[in-house]
Amino acid sequence: MPIWSNPAQKTRKLNVLLFDKFSNNCLANAIEPFRAANAISGQSLYQWKYVTLDGAPIQSSSGLRIIPDGALSHAEPGYAVVVLCSYDFVLHSTPASFAALRAAATRHDVMIAMDAGSWLLASAGLLDGRKATIHWEEHTHFAETFPDVTTFRDRYVIDGNRITCTGAMAAYDLSSHLVAEHHGEALRLEVGLMLMHDGSSSQLAFPLPQARSDAVKRTIKVMLENQETPLPISKLASKTGLSQRRLQDLFSQEFGTTPSVVYRRIRLATARHLATDGSLTIGEIACRCGYANVSAMIRAFVAEFGIPPGKLRREGHPDNRSDRGVASNSSL
Repeated sequence: MPIWSNPAQKTRKLNVLLFDKFSNNCLANAIEPFRAANAISGQSLYQWKYVTLDGAPIQSSSGLRIIPDGALSHAEPGYAVVVLCSYDFVLHSTPASFAALRAAATRHDVMIAMDAGSWLLASAGLLDGRKATIHWEEHTHFAETFPDVTTFRDRYVIDGNRITCTGAMAAYDLSSHLVAEHHGEALRLEVGLMLMHDGSSSQLAFPLPQARSDAVKRTIKVMLENQETPLPISKLASKTGLSQRRLQDLFSQEFGTTPSVVYRRIRLATARHLATDGSLTIGEIACRCGYANVSAMIRAFVAEFGIPPGKLRREGHPDNRSDRGVASNSSL
């Protein structure tokens, strides 16, 4: 069963290994959930460096020039190497690449391959006897070339300390899944709320694309649309065409908690955003988020986040939109 909240604050360090003509889209989708998790928690839950095989600059598929932090062989060991290879993966399949990957596997807990990175891991023998996936265009060729790898068409596949995903859109789902696995479904939910903010109002618009159940997606949408006057769970169930018991079961399967707990977290996440934004009074925020009085909201806020909204406003918080464009500390 999923875990709703895991307060463990262990920092996980990643070395993101880039190859020429990597996908910008895949890289951004892979890293943004980790950045958002840091911003929301106010903790350095994830740290990362960008590396290449030899430490030399490279270009993405769209011509973005990257000056890496160094060579993979000189990178500090950590939680994972994220192998991002998109185009020309056959040209990158060299004995030097394989040796570097095998060496890195001994110094990191996990090897993660994105897009066509799975081809390099398989070529290095690091997926032998494992389950894996790869970009859909290479699936058949990959399965035929590496018979010792059990190939799936899933968006991402986790087999012990080997993780593979198909490409840009799947990279977001995978990273969000890892956030939930490491720190709980509540943080995954807030990561989605932050990254899907429409910027046009105080309402957070998040369709929960990685939810397994369409009914859960519909329910989250109704929750987001009804924060100022929260609906009873029975009403939420009827709006999504489910019995209340079935809705409870689906949320338990998806989040490891009840619809009421998820609904409260959404409202309090909105309250936190509004508190750091600074344009509304605490009383107005309480009203926006469905609390009959300020005291009730403050008690719930402190119970959820460990700090009163007024103090959070005074001290500042990385969730403030003015800080969205500032990259989180990526040093290892």
